[in-house]
Amino acid sequence: QVQLVESGGGLVQAGGSLRLSCAASGRTFSNYAMGWFRQAPGKEREFVAAITWSGGRTYYADSVKGRSTISRDNAKNTVYLQMNSLKPEDTAVYNCNTAPPSLSWGQGTQVTVSS
Repeated sequence: QVQLVESGGGLVQAGGSLRLSCAASGRTFSNYAMGWFRQAPGKEREFVAAITWSGGRTYYADSVKGRSTISRDNAKNTVYLQMNSLKPEDTAVYNCNTAPPSLSWGQGTQVTVSS
């Protein structure tokens, strides 16, 4: 059974940084594009960033472009999201999935940015 486990979230002040991790088990994801998504309270889940299977190309939502970096380590079956210059509007539960999403969502990791 495929399992996605996100970690690395927390409470941080505006302007701070966090590095999120997503470990996948039950399947090798080296052949899949992977992405990060987030859902703020009362809002729809939205796309944040994606990376191709090789890591050669990355894509970002305008809201995080220039402040975030997605990367992957296929040997560890892990995807990362480095987030800098965090803003209160980045507060959300962050999940990873294939890009586009094709798997059941994991628990996610909560990111809370205080002003």
